[in-house]
Amino acid sequence: MGTSKQRWRISFHKSPSKQPPIPIEFVCPISGSLMADPVIVSSGHTFERHCVHACKSLSFTPVLPDGSIPDFSTVIPNLALKSTILNFCRSNFLDPPKPINFLTAENLVFTLNATRNPQNLAKDAARFNGVRVIQSETELNRVPSHISTSSEESVTPRSGPTYYSSSSASDVETLNPNSIEEDELLVKLKSSQISEQEEAVISFRKLTRTREETRFQLCTPRTLSALRVLITSRYISVQVNSVAALVNLSLENRNKVKILRSGIVPSLIDVLKSGFQESQEHVAGALFSLALDDQNKTAIGVLGALPPLLHALRSESERTRHDSALALYHLSLVQSNRAKLVKLGAVQALLGMVKTGHMMGRILLILCNLAASSEGRAAMLDGSAVECFVCMLRKGEFDSESTRENCLAALYGLSHGGLRFKGLAKEAAAEELLIQVEEMGSERAKDKVRKILEVLRQKDEEEEEVDWEKLLNSDDDFSQARISSS
Repeated sequence: MGTSKQRWRISFHKSPSKQPPIPIEFVCPISGSLMADPVIVSSGHTFERHCVHACKSLSFTPVLPDGSIPDFSTVIPNLALKSTILNFCRSNFLDPPKPINFLTAENLVFTLNATRNPQNLAKDAARFNGVRVIQSETELNRVPSHISTSSEESVTPRSGPTYYSSSSASDVETLNPNSIEEDELLVKLKSSQISEQEEAVISFRKLTRTREETRFQLCTPRTLSALRVLITSRYISVQVNSVAALVNLSLENRNKVKILRSGIVPSLIDVLKSGFQESQEHVAGALFSLALDDQNKTAIGVLGALPPLLHALRSESERTRHDSALALYHLSLVQSNRAKLVKLGAVQALLGMVKTGHMMGRILLILCNLAASSEGRAAMLDGSAVECFVCMLRKGEFDSESTRENCLAALYGLSHGGLRFKGLAKEAAAEELLIQVEEMGSERAKDKVRKILEVLRQKDEEEEEVDWEKLLNSDDDFSQARISSS
């Protein structure tokens, strides 16, 4: 068999015409060789890894035939292209390409630099300690002369390959060439076998559960891209563990912006709308965690997370309800999200939940944020929030002192509503009640009460002749007219 195999290989090399052309995107424009370890640089071009490192070492920037200039500031492995090249070699009975070592790549780049800029030869030679002879490894990896390329043009890479995309080059971490653990994990994450996917996400979840540095190291564009696909899997174990792994990654502060910019949030929103119940619990936690970073708040709202988070406040799962409320609290710290929540009718829904005692403490925190904006304040005044809060304070049925304080904080936010607030507070007999609360509340509560009373007792010139009943009725008429017109 050995002899037969040897004769077959000799026959193979004697029949070059039967070999398919080598696609030009498989070839590094610097080495002229089939790429064994292709990487994508920030500009979107693909090269052999050590050729990039050599260019950076020698401060050399090649100009590609199409006139474009690559940006070597960051590199990421092109696993898709690497796999395609290996499959091509396997299906055509070619030996897989061997990686070019750094010294060989440096020789190549030095030669290219000297050819393009002869004036720099002496300077570069001094840095390089003399011109080395190009080693035979380069010739081994060059495209064999008996195999034609797919184009009559010189072998160059295509500009802007489609094997990898990223929202921003600055979001890509500098490659760790020794990320063996990540590579092994990615192979299984991208497997077509459900059992391997399940094994990978469970392992991923365990790895990132307690090890902070591992969370940071494994939060790469490659792993996030793989998780983005698995998060919407129709298999419960894959979906649940994928989202749980993402929650673990989001616990590391350095990962929060990176995760959002990876484009994974829309997938999370889809799961929150229609995923498995346990997955929805993890999604609510993930959005809460991501919302802690100020850079993410506006973007999460723009991506459409607010409606499903509001709906999740009614979830059967207590964990989903509470984490959704916390996510909404942090998201409502920015004005754009407050405006969106008001348009979604969140005020009436939240006030209704408060009246029933449903998650009173957390819901009041969200209402405090809404009361800080003019739109939210107007909607709350229209929704009888003053009467609601005063009634709550009168009954005193709070689960904790902090909930009472949150109620007073929300009422204080409404106190910036001018004459309208004063009229509603007068109608609800708020001043007499607040005096009683001031005598027995905590220091924080007393501080809020004093500020509200100061607003109520402040006399404006225009207020001296105000007909409160007429004012209130006119505001009610205005509210009704506004509702009818909408």
